[in-house]
Amino acid sequence: MQLATLNPTASNLLRFHPFQQPLPSQKHHLPIQTRGVNAVVNGGGGGSGFLSAIGRAIEEEEYRKARAEVNRKGFDLEGYSVEGLSIGGHETCVIVPQLKSAFDIGRCPPRAVQQNFLFITHAHLDHIGGLPMYIATRGLYSLKPPTVFVPPCIKEDVEKLIDIHRTMGQVELNFDLVALDVGETYEMRNDLVVRPFKTHHVITSQGYVIYSVRKKLRKQYMHLKGKQIEKIKKSGVEITDTILCPEVAFTGDTMSDFFLDPRSADALRAKILITEATFLDENVSIEHAREHGHTHLSEIMEHAQWIRNKTVVLTHFSSRYHIEDIRQAVSKLQAKVSAKVIGLTEGFKSMYS
Repeated sequence: MQLATLNPTASNLLRFHPFQQPLPSQKHHLPIQTRGVNAVVNGGGGGSGFLSAIGRAIEEEEYRKARAEVNRKGFDLEGYSVEGLSIGGHETCVIVPQLKSAFDIGRCPPRAVQQNFLFITHAHLDHIGGLPMYIATRGLYSLKPPTVFVPPCIKEDVEKLIDIHRTMGQVELNFDLVALDVGETYEMRNDLVVRPFKTHHVITSQGYVIYSVRKKLRKQYMHLKGKQIEKIKKSGVEITDTILCPEVAFTGDTMSDFFLDPRSADALRAKILITEATFLDENVSIEHAREHGHTHLSEIMEHAQWIRNKTVVLTHFSSRYHIEDIRQAVSKLQAKVSAKVIGLTEGFKSMYS
């Protein structure tokens, strides 16, 4: 697939060679954009002296975090931040920092480097092309090796891909590769697990649901007082049930068929559903969308009755669309569902610009 260049600027390019190791005397930090901070400073008339004052007043790490937060672009939804870029055929990487997770990595946006978990839905370059850079950059900054989840059928090829980069760059590329199949469960931490679900693209693909793990007192003990419950617990009796609550679901590229699959029920009741809507208007038919393994907005509207999510984030719009087209599409779906509908428009332009 031929990838188009999306007008990179000096503020968002990584300023280092991906396989260059830092000298012992150098201090390295993740590259950050300063445009938002400069705008505030210049508007206040403080100039560089103001920046220096901040730098003296705040510890270096806290200052870095503050600047990164100023420049973060995304949405605060249901207790989570959702950010990233998803343009059909060009690049997809969606980040949920509270879960330390990124979904797909078509290139390697700086914010993705900070995420410990990476979930790959399928092997098209606009969804996996940035994987070697992601692993290498985490190593450059001495971050712990990431955990990368892939469909089992591509595990061997991913290992070969990284081995090639190890050989060419003569560098260590350390990561934990997990082949996680549909229906299997992986514990990310003691209060979070992930399960893949089946999606329907032109090549093998899968989505992911991340669940919070909660303990709920069993009904037969609910009438008891605290000391009684504690006594039973100390006797070795299990007094709670483990409840998995779907928090965030990500489909990646898929036809609309997953809406009708009972095994996708958790994706459709997660607090946040992040799903694709590659085509939005009548200029592209549903048949064309399905032929290329994608979803047309009209299909989502047709299946709106199955959506139980609190928020739906639409992604992967074709690059033919402008922000105005996406906003109109969002309003159409919003009229069909009770969920809040958001369009991920980072990287798209206005028809008037």
